[in-house]
Amino acid sequence: MISEGSSFVKGVVLGGAFCMLVTLLGHIKVGHGTKAHHHEHHHIQAPNKEDVLNLSEGERAELSKNIRIYCIILVKPKDLGHWAAVRETWTKHCDKVEFYSSEKIKVFDSVALNTNDVWLMMRKAYKVTYEQYKDEFKWFFLAYPTTFAIIENLKYFLLKKDPSQPFYIGHTVKSGDLEYVDGEGGIVLSIESLRRLSYILEDHAKCPEQGGMIWKLAEDKQLAICLKYTGVFAENAEDSEGKDVFNTKSVSALIKEAMSTHPQQVVDGCCSDMAITFSGLAPNHMHVMMYGVYRLRPYGHTYNDALVFLPPEGSDND
Repeated sequence: MISEGSSFVKGVVLGGAFCMLVTLLGHIKVGHGTKAHHHEHHHIQAPNKEDVLNLSEGERAELSKNIRIYCIILVKPKDLGHWAAVRETWTKHCDKVEFYSSEKIKVFDSVALNTNDVWLMMRKAYKVTYEQYKDEFKWFFLAYPTTFAIIENLKYFLLKKDPSQPFYIGHTVKSGDLEYVDGEGGIVLSIESLRRLSYILEDHAKCPEQGGMIWKLAEDKQLAICLKYTGVFAENAEDSEGKDVFNTKSVSALIKEAMSTHPQQVVDGCCSDMAITFSGLAPNHMHVMMYGVYRLRPYGHTYNDALVFLPPEGSDND
């Protein structure tokens, strides 16, 4: 135990606390002059169905083909069960998916990043992605292996968003003065945001490989700090009714919460009809979600969606 009578130890503790405070302030209060300091958190919504119906048939067909998603999945050897489930389920609906692993694994194909640090993994994955796919894709979706995503809903959400603008989208959280997209719900970057990020990653003074002198910030917070230096800010994604579409919990957890807080309106109180992600899923739950989202259909019921997002050519997805 630390002796309360030791002035030396007290000095060390107080000095450490002061350093932590300085480090935190140094990381969080960043941006372009005073504008960044006064930036207000944005809530952006999916298009409403009427807007889509007003498009011509040609415009709908063009949009359906042009919105393409590149998926980045960060994995480690301990995630093999989740890794297999993600490969067999929702990632088949990405226009292209690649798994970025902490080390080379013989069982599955992946891009080996040769680091166990998740922030370094994220940095390297984004860097490789930009270098190789900046001319092929406009939207980039990063997820952990415990996340389940409905890519068609993501495409619908992005329908009227301009990727030449700096979008950084997901489920936002506030930590002090910093607003960031929670990695558990998935992170979406437009090509413009990824371009800016690729440059700031080279500036280790503003976007360091390590998150602090005393302790380490989570990778999703560090990403927000680096993006903030480039004028890119976190935006919370919602449906046309204002409900979150990127979820950092599983469906069952959200239903339990709704049963407690909205017992008379469990479904309405739980989740958006246009939800994009759920998180914290076990591998077998991934397959259950796949069944519920893509396979189960009431006979005789027709769906009158104005747009159809076709799977990648040659894909064996559901």
